Amino acid sequence: GTIHLFRKPQRSLVGKLTHEFRLVAADRRSWKILLFGAINLICIGLLLMWCSSTNSIALTAYTYLTIFDLFSLVTCLISYWVMMKKPSPVYSFGFERFEVLAVFASTVLAQLGALFILKESAERFLEQPEIHTGRLLVGTFVALFFNLFTMLSIKNKPFAYVSEAASTSWLQEHVADLSRSICGIIPGLSSIFLPRMNPFVLIDIAGALALCITYMLIEINNYFAVDTASAIAIALMTFGTMYPMSVYSGKVLLQTTPPHVIGQLDKLLREVSTLDGVLEVRNEHFWTLGFGTLAGSVHVRIRRDANEQMVLAHVTNRLYTLVSTLTVQIFKDDWIRPTLSSVPIANNILNLPDHHIIPMPSLKAADNLNPVTSTPAKPSSPPPEFSFNTPGKNMSPVILLNTQTKPYGLGFNHGSAPYSSVLNQGLGIPGMGAAQGFRTGFANIPSRYGTNARGQPRP
Repeated sequence: GTIHLFRKPQRSLVGKLTHEFRLVAADRRSWKILLFGAINLICIGLLLMWCSSTNSIALTAYTYLTIFDLFSLVTCLISYWVMMKKPSPVYSFGFERFEVLAVFASTVLAQLGALFILKESAERFLEQPEIHTGRLLVGTFVALFFNLFTMLSIKNKPFAYVSEAASTSWLQEHVADLSRSICGIIPGLSSIFLPRMNPFVLIDIAGALALCITYMLIEINNYFAVDTASAIAIALMTFGTMYPMSVYSGKVLLQTTPPHVIGQLDKLLREVSTLDGVLEVRNEHFWTLGFGTLAGSVHVRIRRDANEQMVLAHVTNRLYTLVSTLTVQIFKDDWIRPTLSSVPIANNILNLPDHHIIPMPSLKAADNLNPVTSTPAKPSSPPPEFSFNTPGKNMSPVILLNTQTKPYGLGFNHGSAPYSSVLNQGLGIPGMGAAQGFRTGFANIPSRYGTNARGQPRP
């Protein structure tokens, strides 16, 4: 084969991941995240061991929240990596969608874990095992402390944005109603509970509260079924908290326009359409590139005498306040005015053979037409009583017969005559030719009729 001397060796997938990880690890801000990640793995290992020893599915459901914290730390590392990377020819809009994908994957995996807990809980209702409470309370406080410490110590930009931009979960709505009642009694707590609590802190506290109730009921009454009920409650809270975030990040991946900016975009487009020189704004498309980043493209049609660079600057200045990544295509009006020729017309312009003539479609064959009328002859129908001077046919006017008998003694012969004799009769009119005639039914008119003013016969 061909030997390429200066060709770069292709890296494997593991080699590429190692290279990107070294790039992230070179930043000192990521050292804190890596440290919390190592501690998180140790806590997950301990909690899984205590779940096995206590045989508690509620503690297992709460441990899945610690695993979700590990996913959030990985998402934070990806966010740092995105800030270091620059747009490339392959990824012309940058790498911001990677952190959106990381948030979507983390929330979906948390929901899958909640579904797994619901399935295991349904099986335990049929045969409830015995729960050992020796390390149940210890595991609860260890998981609660580490989850809260991780959430409050690490500034996770992607999840912080999603938790504020996504719609509220049912758990947040119920807690918000309760908080309004409490803040009505103690107004000083409004800064903590209102307008709405952090969903991750809320689910950690609610899950720990459910485990504490489980521990007390098992210690007092040996009511083991409450462990399964607590597991179902934690799974439902996890699913209800993660679902709005999955929906929001999924819409970002589908390149939809955020509903809260549609009104602002319409206002800006109306302002752009009123700029000097702008005739039309069309083919506008705006979508969410990343968390808090809008991208868009628009076509602007301007007048022929307008300055393209000036219009481009004004349009960009108006839309850049909301759309950070913007593509504007300017094109001038291309309508063509009709030009009138003032030169004399050439002699051959009226020469028909020099120009194309559109042939007219021919009518039906002549053998299908009646010689008297232009309508097709039908053997089964009687001869027509009327004939029409059809436009486009070079036919002479046809004499119509008057079949009525008039009882006037004028010496005229009345009655019908054959069609062939009718065509050869009629009164000549100067300037019209012998074939023209009056539409009358008189056949044999005498050559002399009446007298003139002098009493002589009129010729």
